[in-house]
Amino acid sequence: MTEEIEDKKFLEFVVKSIVDHPSDVKIERTVDEMGVLLSLHVHPDDMGQVIGRSGATARAIRTLIRIIGLKSHSRVNLKIEEPEGGRSRPASHDASHSEETRKTVEKKEEEKEEAPKEEKEEEKEKKEDKDLGDLDL
Repeated sequence: MTEEIEDKKFLEFVVKSIVDHPSDVKIERTVDEMGVLLSLHVHPDDMGQVIGRSGATARAIRTLIRIIGLKSHSRVNLKIEEPEGGRSRPASHDASHSEETRKTVEKKEEEKEEAPKEEKEEEKEKKEDKDLGDLDL
């Protein structure tokens, strides 16, 4: 019972400290043969704060939760539940973003292909100049 209090209360304390809607934080704890699973439910507006940039905050919280579990000799995992009605980008935004990314990648690839061609032409011209300089006229 004390391990439940430790891992669940620790997660609750950490998450409530970083979100804007602490009253909407809900944690479900389930135990099975795989270990302990803590399912975290937060307000849709708080998902970004819980996950963090590139998932850094979520990774840090998971690491701390696993350490708490090690103290009680149990494997503890964290599942961050997707909130209903969460913020989702419109499909048009996703499409325009990926089109923009594709164009940028294509442009960079073209620049990479052009650079070696220009260097080869310069080297060829230098070699021709040298060959002409070696000729006795």
